[in-house]
Amino acid sequence: MAIEVYRVDDRLVHGQVVVGWGQPLRLAFVVLVDDEVAASEWEQDLYRMGVPPEMRIHFETVASALARLPEYQQMTQPGLLLTGDTATMRRLVEGGAAIVRVNIGGVHHRADRLPRLRYVFLTPGEEADLKAIAARGIEVTAQDLPSASVVSLADVLVGHGE
Repeated sequence: MAIEVYRVDDRLVHGQVVVGWGQPLRLAFVVLVDDEVAASEWEQDLYRMGVPPEMRIHFETVASALARLPEYQQMTQPGLLLTGDTATMRRLVEGGAAIVRVNIGGVHHRADRLPRLRYVFLTPGEEADLKAIAARGIEVTAQDLPSASVVSLADVLVGHGE
């Protein structure tokens, strides 16, 4: 499988994704799945500036990602699929995406979110999304960087971990 990581990170493309995950995993591409970004050339240009020249970035809606996912999964170089929220990842999973593991990488503080880890804050709806993903047999864990400890979904939901 060429997609090494399926990640939820509300900051989308930023240094932690590009450098923190990209360098150790030698990522050649990022698939950013976001319906709004996929429809906005201006936003795409901003995200393109955040990746090094040797890394490709693809912008997909949920529908186009579901259609192209087998192609991305068969690429010879490693990649990362990124969503900005749990609902989008859930839509991919419920749409039939062949995903084995989901990484909660960064869901940051907002007034309606409860703290779970130092880098994960969740609403009840986001918790329900993650539980629904896990109920399909997909391993859901939190990990901000590859060198950090992996935290199980059960531990995330009770606020145990890093």
